[in-house]
Amino acid sequence: MNQSGFIPGKQVVRTLFATLLLLLICTSCGDVYRPVANPVIPPQPNPTFLHMVVVISGNGDNNPGASMTIDVSGDTAVSQSTVGLEPVHATFAQGSARVYVANGTNDSVSSFSPSSATPVSTTSLPTGAKPVFVGTTESANTYVANSGNNTVSVISNNTTFVTNTIPVGVAPVALAELPNTQKLYVANQGTGGGGGSVTSINALDDSVNSSAPLVGFGWVSPVWVVARSDSQRVYVLDAGSGLVSAIDTSADAVVNSVSVGVGANYMVYDPKLNRVYVVNPVAGTFTALAVSTDAMTPTTVPVANPISVAALPDGSRIYISSAAVSGANVTSSVTVLNTLNYSVKTRIPLTTTKLICTTGTWSELPVAAAADSTRLYVGNCDAEGTDIINTSNDTVVLQLPAPLSAQAPPPGGSPPPQNPVFVVAGP
Repeated sequence: MNQSGFIPGKQVVRTLFATLLLLLICTSCGDVYRPVANPVIPPQPNPTFLHMVVVISGNGDNNPGASMTIDVSGDTAVSQSTVGLEPVHATFAQGSARVYVANGTNDSVSSFSPSSATPVSTTSLPTGAKPVFVGTTESANTYVANSGNNTVSVISNNTTFVTNTIPVGVAPVALAELPNTQKLYVANQGTGGGGGSVTSINALDDSVNSSAPLVGFGWVSPVWVVARSDSQRVYVLDAGSGLVSAIDTSADAVVNSVSVGVGANYMVYDPKLNRVYVVNPVAGTFTALAVSTDAMTPTTVPVANPISVAALPDGSRIYISSAAVSGANVTSSVTVLNTLNYSVKTRIPLTTTKLICTTGTWSELPVAAAADSTRLYVGNCDAEGTDIINTSNDTVVLQLPAPLSAQAPPPGGSPPPQNPVFVVAGP
């Protein structure tokens, strides 16, 4: 021990400890790094809207029409595509990944993704085909009724090319494929109030099925056809005879017919309640047919000037669009029926405007219900917009104007909108 009482051995220990501590600190703060763990981000949800509705609109005889996709949850137009001349009908295909539009004037079919404006594919048909209806229940093909040349075109969904042309009856105007994709039925209106027929097609090989009972039934002017969800029956609306006829799809034979009145021209199938709904603008009636049996028990309700009809997918209500003409003006509205007893729940006024479109046809006031039953859409041709109805209180929440037309704008203004002619709801 020295005079200060300091012990040299302890000094050595302390010095050594300090040196090691400093070395440890420097090592941890130097250029040596621990591996960094990068977070693994899982696949993000598709931002695409859950439910959609597509509205087809016309732009006069010489200008391309348009398609507008509406987001059901947002009540907003999310995309707009350019289609052909005088589009008249549309359908969803490929699990709603694609929309097909029949362009009546320039003999073509437009197809595109409903969530994106472009690209739009154009499928050319023979000159004079005059397509008026498109439909499918399968992933491989979409079918087109060509009223001008009495054929049905088969379009491959993969290539958008025509793969086959099937001869049918005179003036095909509507078609329905069975949910099981085995057969396709075509309503041929005929000409001059006669010569109508129904064609059965084997959807597996595009051959026409020969059926004497079906051919010899005595059709007048069939205008609409729908298929039952079990694929065992199809129902044909004949405007000339006023009959809805049930066809046994296994035998292609009519098993019963029920009168809904001459002039009935539009029909839909309600898969939730297994019913068929028909509107008759001539008689001013709505008729419901219970089709769980071939008796097809009818219930008829008076509805003034009915044009089109749609049922909520939840099975609670039926919506019927109407158009009343007075002079140069037309007043549109929607009548709401309860499905329990077909009583009138309410009547929803829409607009009174200048008469522009043809009255008494489903293309003047087409209606469609959203898949989640929260909204009803009315394509108001005369009002140049789409009325959106909130089904929780049956009130109009918004009218979306159609895409701008090619007409000359008023001084200092914008061109007027196009005219909606068809509305189709996605799943």
